[in-house]
Amino acid sequence: MENVVLIIHLLLALGLIAVVLLQRSEGGGLGMGSGGGGGAMSGRSAATALGKVTWVLAICFICTSITLTVLAAQKSAGSSVADGIVPAATEGGDEPAAPVAPLGSDLLPPAEGDNAPLVPSAD
Repeated sequence: MENVVLIIHLLLALGLIAVVLLQRSEGGGLGMGSGGGGGAMSGRSAATALGKVTWVLAICFICTSITLTVLAAQKSAGSSVADGIVPAATEGGDEPAAPVAPLGSDLLPPAEGDNAPLVPSAD
C-alpha cells in the first residue's frame, strides 16, 4: 500500500513540476514594476486551465504527503530507537564489561597460500 501511494506521490510531483513550468511567467517579483493592472497586487484575474490543474495537483500532492506520513507513523507504532540498545552483559559486578580488543593475528592479511573465504568472525 505504501509503495502504491509513493508511486502516485512521485507522479504527482513530476506532473506538478511540469504544469508549473508550462505556465506563463509573470516576471518582475510579485508583478511589481509592470505598470499595468494585471500584476499580482491587482484584482484577481480569471483562472486559466493550467492554474486549475496546478491547484488540483497541489491538493492531491498534499493529500498523498499526509497519507504517507500516516502510513509511516502506523508502521513505526510501538517501536523506538531505544529498543535496539542492549545493555552489556556483566559478570556479577555493577560495572559494564570492558570491550575486548581483537587479537593481533586477526588484523593481518591472509597468507599467500590461504584460500579460505574472508568472512568476519562473530566472536
